[in-house]
Amino acid sequence: MDVNRKIPKRIASIVMNSLKGGVVPRIGLPYITVGRKNEIEALLHDVEMIKDGGASFRFIVGRYGSGKSFLIQSIRNYVMDQGFIVADADLSPERRLQGTRGQGLATYRELIANLSTKTKPEGGALALVLDRWISQVQSEAVTKTSLKVGDPALSRLVDQKIYEVTSQMSELVHGFEFASLLSRYYHAYLEGDDETKALVLKWFRGEYSLKREAKSELGVNIIITDDDWYEYIKLFASFFTLAGYAGMMIMIDELVNIYKIPNAITRQYNYEKILMMYNDTLQGKAKHLGIIMGATPQALEDRRRGVYSYEALRSRLAEGKFAKEGVRDLLAPVIHLEPLNPEEMLVLCEKLADIHATLYRYDKNVTTDDIALFIQIEYQRIGANSNITPREVIRDFIELLDILYQHPDMKVEDLLNSEEFSYHESDVLSNKTNDGFAEFTI
Repeated sequence: MDVNRKIPKRIASIVMNSLKGGVVPRIGLPYITVGRKNEIEALLHDVEMIKDGGASFRFIVGRYGSGKSFLIQSIRNYVMDQGFIVADADLSPERRLQGTRGQGLATYRELIANLSTKTKPEGGALALVLDRWISQVQSEAVTKTSLKVGDPALSRLVDQKIYEVTSQMSELVHGFEFASLLSRYYHAYLEGDDETKALVLKWFRGEYSLKREAKSELGVNIIITDDDWYEYIKLFASFFTLAGYAGMMIMIDELVNIYKIPNAITRQYNYEKILMMYNDTLQGKAKHLGIIMGATPQALEDRRRGVYSYEALRSRLAEGKFAKEGVRDLLAPVIHLEPLNPEEMLVLCEKLADIHATLYRYDKNVTTDDIALFIQIEYQRIGANSNITPREVIRDFIELLDILYQHPDMKVEDLLNSEEFSYHESDVLSNKTNDGFAEFTI
């Protein structure tokens, strides 16, 4: 576990606090990643396809606490290391894919606000990306011509290079306005006009609510709206690739918030948006773009309110006749997360014990046998085979570590054998004869 011993204290603190609070940390995931090998490999296949100019669309489906958000964040961190730009957003009552009061645009704004790169993983990377692109074009021109910055000949050459990029953008839907604003930003960058740069960024972030305001301040007759925000995601994916990035990946989690919409017509409009995005990626209308959506089984499969209530999506996404639990087609659009097995949970808990000891600077006081007993008891609870989630086990284990740290006189076995912890054993497992757990040794 040497990698865990070297974890920086700041990251260790974020990991522990996030997991104890039941949320996925945005950094430090490599220190605690366990299992999901097949699912990750399937998603990495998509990454290579996106690099080559393709597009992909995946649903990650799992119950609350099953690890779907963890998997999405793991892929987010991986693709950033591969030179991708990523954007993520959680849906909510105020953020949908389509809405009558700007809920779709609110999702777009959240995605752009969370735009991240390897060098700016915390979000807010749009201005950095634009400035880096312009600086890169200038540097390449200087290298090729030996001209100095400020030379009119260099400015004309850079103008030409910028035009080559923007002209490719202008061929796409809404591309002309997008390209003209890129050019506007470039000239503001050269002239040190921070006010105009801020206005262009305001437009790109979808913060103009009136066309006349955009016309007055920037000279464009169009603004990003609830209906067409996804078209601009495709434009950004194309631009980022032309600017030297490998592609764009967007992650939209908590699809259950569409399932919870009480109005059936509003739900259908949102499912239509998903269908349009899905068709775009699979039919080649989008390039260098990956889309991952996280959902619970009910939010996807419920025929009355879920994604499958929209027949066009159900017919495209429903599993075939051969897939079953334990034997899934991970190349299909929908990836169903299988529960982590006890052995994988044991490895994860060992990692957490190491991180906890590093964070609070003490010698680890739980042994592998202690952790094995903890896992065994957790999985012996009634209904654990189908209902237990990594989130529940992790929170219990961190609480155990916290108590042992704060009360050094307490013993691990006393806590594990206490009635409060072990009382919910099933009838079959309480006699310790079940092969799946009685023989769970290290």
